[in-house]
Amino acid sequence: MRSSWPNRRQAGDVRTVLPDVMAPGLVIVFCGTAAGTASARRKAYYAGPGNAFWPTLFEVGLTPRRLEPEEYASVRSLGLGLTDLAKQVSGADRTLLREHFDRGSLLEKIGRYRPRILAFTSKRAAEECLGHAVRYGLLPDLIRQTRLVVLPSPSGAARRYWDVGPWHDLARMREAGTRSDGGETK
Repeated sequence: MRSSWPNRRQAGDVRTVLPDVMAPGLVIVFCGTAAGTASARRKAYYAGPGNAFWPTLFEVGLTPRRLEPEEYASVRSLGLGLTDLAKQVSGADRTLLREHFDRGSLLEKIGRYRPRILAFTSKRAAEECLGHAVRYGLLPDLIRQTRLVVLPSPSGAARRYWDVGPWHDLARMREAGTRSDGGETK
């Protein structure tokens, strides 16, 4: 019988399920809640069957071609990054508990690397990080000078909430050269 609880690392094991793809100067860092079961098994971001993340990045013009999940590290060369709010567990969102989320670590990474935009790939990730209800799209909140965007989850399990519109808006923000202070570059 399969457990519905998230897969956890052993006590004292500080390794993460998936490594961050982060560097100074990134335009957009995508932040999910935690690696899903298929992603943890494949050791690749957004690798679940039916996950729309990689096809959507290509569709909206954030990648020059459709990348496979195992190519996730290559996004750094495109000015993109990847992380999760819960780094040491994997599983479906419904199995994650508030104690799994490491808000402090995410805030520290965003403060250190200072991407222009932190794009949460689900409302839950944004709400757990910010501590309040959010809507899809650009938020008035900032983390230091990093703008925050909430996107509909690309997970196949969240298909009924899917809307590619906010993803297109994010691509337009990147194309327009939105600065981290919310202004536009010339």
